[in-house]
This record gives sequence, C-alpha cells and structure tokens, in this order.
Amino acid sequence: MTETAQRYVGGGVPRKEDPALVTGRATWTDNIKLPGMLHFALVRSPMAHAKINRIDVSAAREQPGVVAVFTAEDLKDEWAAPIPCGWQVTEDLRVPEHWPLTGDKVRYLGDPVAVVVAEDRYAAKDALEFVEVDYEPLDVVTDMQEALKEGAPLVHEELGTNECYTWPMQNGDIDEAFGRADVVVKERYIQQRLIPNAIEPRAVVAQPEPGGSFTVYSSTQVPHILKSVLSAICGVPEHRLRVVAPDVGGGFGSKLNVYPEEALALALSRRLGVPVKWVEERSENYLATVHGRDQIQDIEVAATSDGKILGMKVELLADMGAYLQLGTTVVPLLGAFMYPGLYDFDAYSFKCTAVYTNKTPTDAYRGAGRPEAAYAVERIIDALARRLGMDPAEVRRKNFHPPFDEPRTQPAGIQYDSGNYEMVLDRVMELADYEGLREEQRRRREAGDPVQLGIGFSTYTEICGIAPSQVAAALGGGGAGWEAASVRVLSSGKVEVVTGTSPHGQGHVTSWSQIAADALGVSPDDVEVIHGDTDSAPWGRDTYGSRSLPVGGVAVYLAAQKVVEKAKKIAAHMLEAAEGDIEFEGGRFSVRGSPDRNVTLQQVAGAAFLAADLPEGMEPGLSAETFFDPPNFTFPFGAHICVVEVDTETGKVRIRDYFAVDDCGPVVNPQIVDGQLHGGIAQGVAQALYEEAVYDEDGNLVTGSMVDYLVPGAPELPRYTLERTETPSPSNPLGVKGVGEAGTIGSPPAVINAVIDALSHLGVTHIDMPASPARVWQAIQEARGREASAGEASRTGRPAQAPDHEEHPGGESL
Repeated sequence: MTETAQRYVGGGVPRKEDPALVTGRATWTDNIKLPGMLHFALVRSPMAHAKINRIDVSAAREQPGVVAVFTAEDLKDEWAAPIPCGWQVTEDLRVPEHWPLTGDKVRYLGDPVAVVVAEDRYAAKDALEFVEVDYEPLDVVTDMQEALKEGAPLVHEELGTNECYTWPMQNGDIDEAFGRADVVVKERYIQQRLIPNAIEPRAVVAQPEPGGSFTVYSSTQVPHILKSVLSAICGVPEHRLRVVAPDVGGGFGSKLNVYPEEALALALSRRLGVPVKWVEERSENYLATVHGRDQIQDIEVAATSDGKILGMKVELLADMGAYLQLGTTVVPLLGAFMYPGLYDFDAYSFKCTAVYTNKTPTDAYRGAGRPEAAYAVERIIDALARRLGMDPAEVRRKNFHPPFDEPRTQPAGIQYDSGNYEMVLDRVMELADYEGLREEQRRRREAGDPVQLGIGFSTYTEICGIAPSQVAAALGGGGAGWEAASVRVLSSGKVEVVTGTSPHGQGHVTSWSQIAADALGVSPDDVEVIHGDTDSAPWGRDTYGSRSLPVGGVAVYLAAQKVVEKAKKIAAHMLEAAEGDIEFEGGRFSVRGSPDRNVTLQQVAGAAFLAADLPEGMEPGLSAETFFDPPNFTFPFGAHICVVEVDTETGKVRIRDYFAVDDCGPVVNPQIVDGQLHGGIAQGVAQALYEEAVYDEDGNLVTGSMVDYLVPGAPELPRYTLERTETPSPSNPLGVKGVGEAGTIGSPPAVINAVIDALSHLGVTHIDMPASPARVWQAIQEARGREASAGEASRTGRPAQAPDHEEHPGGESL
C-alpha cells in the first residue's frame, strides 16, 4: 500500500457508524413513514401440508381500516416470473415454482396464502382472522430419510420425488486409501436446524415514483441482487427500480435473499398506486425467514496406526425445506470443498443429496456450509485420536499442510492461498497453558470430582471472499461475483467512496475510510462512504460470505490507486516535472530529489476540478471506478481451545475459558475484527449448547418463540482470549482474507469436543448439538450403563450389550 505520513489501516480507529446507531439516530426501514402509506399483513398457513379448497376473504374486506384483500388468484397477473433459485448446481436440479402467495396447497407452516392491506398494521393484523381458508390436511414429511423412501408424501407432486439433487465429487483413489488403512473411523453427526435472530426483523417499504418507477426500501444484505431479482419477478424494468438498504440491524445470511414479502410490497404498491409497508413480527421471523444448517453428516476417515490420514469420505443429506430460495442449493456444496480442513491426504470423496421436506426453506446462515464441514472434520479428528490413544493436538499436527505462502492444492481440488497452521495451534496451546489444563484434568479425575474439566480443540480454514465469477458460474451461480468501487476526490480535497458492498453492522464505513485514507494520504474523517442505494451506488454484488473486505475493500484500494496515478500526471504538469519523477507520500506529491517542489492532493484536486490548466487531452475531475474480480478465494484459518466444566450429576456445561488464535491476513481495524470474533464465537456457542429448531411429526414448529428457542445472552458466554497471526493472501494486493464467519466456524467443534473430553474417561464418545443438560446427562447414564453391562458380561460370560446406533447415531465405529 502507498506509504503515508500516518497510516490508519491496522489501527483502532473508532467506528464511524456507532454514534448514530447508539444514540437512536439511525434510520431503520420501519422508521420510514410516507404520505398515504398502507400496511399489509399475511395470512399464513397453520398447517405444514394441506390442500386449499377455498379461500373466502369477503368478511375481511369489511373490517375497519381494510383497503383490500388479495389471494394468489387475485395477484397472478402481477408476476412475470416465480421467485428464483440462484444456483443451478446440477443440470437435473428439480426446482418447483415458488410464487409469493400459494394458491393450490400449503407446504410448510407459515406458507402465505393471502394478504390484507389496511390503513395501519394493526387493522391489517386484526383482519387476518376474518379470512376463511378451507384446508384439507395432507400427510406431512419432516424427516429427510423418510422423505426419500418410496411412497413418502410428496412436497411437490409435479416433481415426482422429494429428491432435489445429488451432487458427487471425488479426488484420488478412495478405495485404495481405505484399503491400506490400519484404522477406519466412521461417525454420523447431526447439524441441527437453526433460526437466524437478527436484532432487526425483516421489513420492506415500496413506493411508486413518477414515470412508472418504484423505490423499494428493505432491511436486506443485498440491495443490488434484490433489485435485479425483483425486476424479474414483478416485471418492473430494472432501470425504473431503485432499492435502498437503510441502516440494517444484522442479517447473518438470512437477509441474503429475496422473499415473498418484498415482491408483494412492490406488486401491491403498483396495484394500489400508494406506498405500502410490511414489518415482520418475531413469530413470523421464526416461521418465514429462512432457517440454517439441518444436515445429516456421515463422515469416515482412513488412517495409519500412527495417526496419518489417508482418505476421507463424506455423505451428506441436506434439508432444503419446502422451497428453494436464492442460495438453498449451494449452501451444502460450499462445505463440500472444506471437509478436508487443514489436513493433507491422498483421497477424498463427497456426495450430497438434497431433500424437500414440509419445513421452512433453508438457506445461508452465518458461515453457510463451512461451519458444518469444520464441525464434522474436527469431531472425527478427535474420534481418531481417541481411537489411537493419541493427543488430539498431535493428530492434527501430524496431518497439517506444511507452511505455505503460495497457492497449494488441497484434497478437494481447490487451492488454499496461504497458511501456517502449526503456528496458530502452537500459539493457542501456549496461550491456554495446555499442559497445565491437562494436569488439572488429571487431578479432578483422580479425585472423583463431580465437576469434570474438558479441553476441546478446533482448527479450521474457510472459503472467504466469495467472488471469482468463473468459479461461481462453474457451480451454477446465476450472478457474477466481482465487486465495484469508485473513489472521488472533490474540489476541496475531501473524498467520496462509493462501494457495492452493503453493510448490516460490520463497520464497512470505518474500514473503507481507513483504506482510502491511507491510499490518498488524508484523514478517515475526510472520507465519506456511500453504500446501500442502487441509485447512488449503482454497481455491486453486496455483502455475504466474508467477501466484503477481500473483494469490496480491495476494490476501494484499487480505485484509490487509479486516482493517485491520474493525480501524479496532474502534479507533474503543475510542477513542470516528468511524471516518473513524482513521488507521493502523506497526501503530497513531490519531485524526487527536490522535496520542496510539491503540491498537495487538495491542490491537485482543485486543478482537476477547475480544468484551466491540465495536461493536454486529460479529462477534468479526479475520480476512478474499479470492478475487482479476484483470481481466487481467500482462506483464513485459526485454532481454538474451549475449556469447559461439566457437572456429571446434572449434565450442566459451563464454558470456563475460550482461547482463539485466528489468522485473517493483515487487519484493517483490530476492534472490528475482535467484535466479529466475539459475535461469531457466541453464535457458535449458541449452536453447540443452546439453539435448535424442533418440528413435531405434524410439521409444527415446537420452538416457535424465544421462550422455547434458547438464544444465549451475555451471562451464558465466557470472556474470550483472542490473538492473531498474520499470513497475507496472495489473492489480492492488500493480502486481506476476511473474518466475519471465523468465530462461528471454529467454536462449535471446540465446545463439543471439550464436553466429550470432559466425559471421555466415563466412556462418553458422542453428544449431539445442542449439548443441553438433559442430553449430556443422558449420555453419561448410557455410558455408565454400557460399563455396567460390560462388567456384568465379564462376570457371567454373556456378551455385553452393544451401543444402540439407531438411537445414538454418533460414535466411533467401523
């Protein structure tokens, strides 16, 4: 990066966003009030699967304040196309039509069947109960394995099957690898279904504009993608559509989508000719916003007797839910490339079968495929270590890729950019005092302490910088992955940065200001970052998959470099020197060897604006635009150690300490990185110990509120001890990698491995997430039962009862 008198990248610049956010001056979508604005509410299915025989809206239309009530039949002419799936991952992908309102039958609890438009949201909600729907219940399927059986109820009869797709891959001779193995460990892990809980629920406002145009305000992560997709669904020409993402209160992937409510808002504003608003209630969030995870993972590793991995097999069942959203199909395949983790071995096979069920659609949720993969591989590495009687750290160390700073091909066939995995493992073990922890664990075990200590490892890498357009196309992606930025130096020398990324809490304004400030030699306070409005920031691919910094931030840097190159030409002209003799540092252009001959960026900007004396043929102005499409992903990595105390009498788990050493390349803002890690680890701890979306056999969401769905708060979370190493990526000129999902990826296996480690001397080898007190206590009782059974068998000579793998699918078996 350009050398400046003061560097801001890497420093703890306070977040520029926070004063507005913490003083109530932010603008959320629900704050938007427009003259004549109406509100709508949705009639949602109370059943998971039912035929719709009749809908009577006549009584609802007579309710106070109600302006209109529409069914799918009433609005069928509003749609140019159904809600699309964005990833055609196989040629034979089975894609059902997904319309904003369903008309023939409902396919999951909460499926919208009618919409009430009223003068205020309360009138709209009150009128919902006057819409009469005659449902004819149908058999429900919520279990993926049952859904694939012959004769299972079909979520979409026209497809003739509940199988959405099957996607296999293989590298190396997998049979040969398993054939020469000394030991094979096979496990089944369950990735429970999770519900995103952004602080701000979804909300949308659509407003007609003169000339047949529309403005849509939405609490979305992806205003540019939303604009293109809404244009396709509603048939509004893209150039007549503006999408604005105001301040957005979190997304975690769930706002990386185009939802029925956004299409309805645009269609209703067009039909009625007035602005309309919809704001999600928390109960609707649980039913109608996409869910995450929900996979069954069968994973198998072959290894030598000294712990060297030879091959890995993974078979995945992935629940799509009732419909496909934008990224539903590709989420498990992002994990396909990450199951090898940090480990180097010869052969790898993977197969994913995606399944329709009568449940809420799944899609991206923080990490999207990568936490799932890291969990499985880090669990089975611990299982392999137990099987071989080795220290889990030693098994990891034995299989790491050696340190590398140029792309290195890994077992799934993709190229990691750079890494030094042993370094982060060594440091986190030092930080945690690993030997001291093992000694404490030994003392507690020998003393028979009812509260046992567990030490859990996790090492990980992840795909960040979701971008290379050619790779996205190869996976069936329906959109490019580049990112755009423009940098404009105004006549006063102040700077405007226009970015295609769209933050929802990450701190892009601060980070992009730091990058531009260093590149141009100005203060971050002199930089204004413009984002989230497709009129003022017309080009972008938005924010998800930890792509913003390694793609969008780099685009800002490259655009600033273009500005500096043009400014050098103007400065050379002003100083009557050769362009090659111009040096730039700290916002000042000077002649090499004659530092007194100089002009400031502000003086150059003034000259470019006045255009009275520019180099011949040069256009006025001082701005530049860049579209950055990186050559490869980036791959941050890290090592985490979780220390837990497990009460063997109650099953309660307490996280005593949490240590993490992460490497995301050069850091732009340490405080923002720490914040991302804190939040990410909290989200992973939540999956490991608390959260689970549970459906009953009729497809009812049992955990439909925060009373039943346990979102942890600060009292449930430990103080984190964080450190970083720095291994630059060769994929971009800043060397940055991304960090938004690292904590969520690293923490679930660290926590569960710690819980099992605490109880392994009792014979516990497996516990599913979330490791609730009841589930932990049950695992202890079952282990003690097996021990007692084995003792009885020894005394009587009868065979001991084997573990029941139907009820407890996890466990180390051959």
